[in-house]
Amino acid sequence: MATSVCLPRPLATGARASISLPARPRRLPRPQRRPHRLGGAAVGMDALHVSSRDAEPLLRPVSAAAAATAHRRLRVRTHAQGADESAKDAGDGAAAGADYSLAAVILPFVFPALGGLLFGYDIGATSGATISVHSAELSGTTWFNLSSLQLGLVASGSLYGALGGSILAYRIADFLGRRIELMTAAALYISGALTTGLAPNFVVLIIGRLLYGVGIGLAMHGAPLYIAETCPSQIRGTLISFKELFIVGGILFGYLVGSYEIDVVGGWRYMFGFSAPLAAIMAVGMWSLPPSPRWLLLRAVQGKGPVEDNKKKAMNALRRLKGPSASDKVLTDEIENNLSSIKAAYADQAEGSIFQVFEGASLKAFTIGGGLVLFQQITGQPSVLYYATSILQTAGFTTASDAAKVSILIGLFKFVMTGVAVLKVDDLGRRPLMIGGVSGITVALFLLAAYYKVLSGFPYVAVGALLLYVGCYQLSFGPISWLMVSEIFPLRTRGRGISLAVLTNFGSNALVTFAFSPLQGYLGPANVFLLFAAISLLALLFVILNVPETKGLSLEEIESKILKK
Repeated sequence: MATSVCLPRPLATGARASISLPARPRRLPRPQRRPHRLGGAAVGMDALHVSSRDAEPLLRPVSAAAAATAHRRLRVRTHAQGADESAKDAGDGAAAGADYSLAAVILPFVFPALGGLLFGYDIGATSGATISVHSAELSGTTWFNLSSLQLGLVASGSLYGALGGSILAYRIADFLGRRIELMTAAALYISGALTTGLAPNFVVLIIGRLLYGVGIGLAMHGAPLYIAETCPSQIRGTLISFKELFIVGGILFGYLVGSYEIDVVGGWRYMFGFSAPLAAIMAVGMWSLPPSPRWLLLRAVQGKGPVEDNKKKAMNALRRLKGPSASDKVLTDEIENNLSSIKAAYADQAEGSIFQVFEGASLKAFTIGGGLVLFQQITGQPSVLYYATSILQTAGFTTASDAAKVSILIGLFKFVMTGVAVLKVDDLGRRPLMIGGVSGITVALFLLAAYYKVLSGFPYVAVGALLLYVGCYQLSFGPISWLMVSEIFPLRTRGRGISLAVLTNFGSNALVTFAFSPLQGYLGPANVFLLFAAISLLALLFVILNVPETKGLSLEEIESKILKK
């Protein structure tokens, strides 16, 4: 999210943590059949996206004995740079060599992250489905002769729904809680996929697309929050960024499903409907998980529930997350510590409203988070991908004439580069990846402009610039923007602030999508790329001047040390 929904285009730190994750992401096979075109998706919501590092360490080492006997473990070693920080946050995984149960990390991550995978899948599958539904031979309907406006609604219907879902999340997400919000998103995914796949006419098809989009809006809000509030703080950045890998993997998966169904009569029904069983897995998984303990404590502090009752519920939720090896004393201490930190952060502050998001520390946070997701969309990724097929064809890659193969090639490259960002975000930090990535994006856009103006005889320059752009985007705006959004907002306005960031992302995505065609006709490709390059220079300046480094800081430390400076 990021994430950008691609519409019908021709192609479309205190502490330093080192971790080893249990398994590498599986590389998907190359398809052998032809599908659709690559829809430019700035996976950055590229939605999913909220970060972690202080969702507050609700998962901490249990005890030396318990750590020694646990069956499989994820090693997290922290290297304190100062004695005061480790003394100050003794419960925040300060012990060197602290161990965390894999079950406590994997399940609360995987099921929410499926919401991101389903968002990405919609982007990839839609690029093939729009071809299938519009084909007289392949549509299998009597209403296949859709106008350009109707075809645009098929492709962008989920985007409009996501905008509505973002607004809905702003109003109800803090009341429902992260778990119920994600279960609701899964239900909307299922209903939207089935309605679309079984649609008897165009109107029902669009209704299904809208329902699915509302699910996207809720999932992109709730998933990062739940992950951030239940994962160990030492690997929050890695897990939140890893969710971005799920989105990119979903895009690639959508391309693959489309490639196998594109020649089937009525194949668009299977492309859209295939997401229903995946959403059912997400729904069952979220039902099996407990509520966020931190959210339960927050509701108690807000006066939305009895303190003692919510503490007991939070204790039970934390025990389910950490497993039976955790002692009552460890759980009690952790709950009390987190309750104290929430009370301290919430002292003398009313519950966040839309106006408070634009005041004081919250305004600074929204400037950072909202600015990142805005630049994520307006630096032109959909437009760059629009020209990918023609660039590869002019370079002599004859197989690039098949849009499906180009889509899968770009998707695989995006997947690999996102994996690099995931592995390095808690090592190098957020700020270096953003500065380096946006710098590369700027260079790539100037090279593409030069190719269309004066370097048309050197097509490999364009191919290199295209890959440079995609790679640098996935190192920076793709995963890091949403990681920063999830970390940066103060406690009292976090839910509403993230809702506004999601809304900004989808709104700017829609703006770029609709403005691209007239800009292309009026300016031509060379000047369009020059315009995006100038915007990227502004984005680089914004990152250098405004985006802080949050690696190694708890959520409370981000608020006190960065936002209130």
